[in-house]
Amino acid sequence: MLLTLLGTGNARQVPVYNCDCQACGRARLQPQHRRGPCSALLEWEGGRWLIDAGLTDLAERFPPGSLNGILQTHYHADHAQGLLHLRWGLNTSIPVLGPPDPTGLDDLYRHPGILDFSQTLAAFQPEDLGGCTVTPLPLQHSRPTFGYVFQRGNKRCAYLTDTVGLPDDTAAWLGREPLDLLVLDCSFPPAASAPRNHNDLTRALETVRSLPVRHTVLTHIGHELDAWLMEKENTLPDGVIAGHDGLTLKM
Repeated sequence: MLLTLLGTGNARQVPVYNCDCQACGRARLQPQHRRGPCSALLEWEGGRWLIDAGLTDLAERFPPGSLNGILQTHYHADHAQGLLHLRWGLNTSIPVLGPPDPTGLDDLYRHPGILDFSQTLAAFQPEDLGGCTVTPLPLQHSRPTFGYVFQRGNKRCAYLTDTVGLPDDTAAWLGREPLDLLVLDCSFPPAASAPRNHNDLTRALETVRSLPVRHTVLTHIGHELDAWLMEKENTLPDGVIAGHDGLTLKM
């Protein structure tokens, strides 16, 4: 399996409009430090699934027939806005799987165009994507949100964003078997108390330590965390790195 992080930013992205912090300044001068809407591409022989549709240029990035479907973690705009344009394509159909959220985003359900929302996923119920098994896991966020565990052969990867900590049943499920890779929400630098909807670094590392994980990549990163990491180089523990847009992870 190959997992490519297409975007690793939070809703503000990096650089933030009208922000002159050192992280935003660096991103304006050095494009490799920019962070787009949080999303990823999972590939294996015979399969190619987009995880979240927050990028606004999906029609240009993915020609007709190049995706098997789209997995939505949830329907906040920064994770689903790319669907609003993609739906108006012609003569094809793209499955969009996700949590049972009756409101979705804007009018997507009423006017889906080429997007097929007919199948919703159920928590802890594995689905075969054609050579790769995906299991949806509930996360702690402000609207229905799933993280996903992907398994192909003996390789297992978890993609968990957006969340602050983990629900007890999700943590227990994840603790049963080792993970080769964990991609985890970490939007903020260390905080004295937990943020409302996303992990700070303290909560993210607590989650990492509680699970049998070999390698962890942080995503959904905000400019405050980037600035903190610039000042405190080499402070992440062994086995944990901050992801970046375009990072490809092989399992």
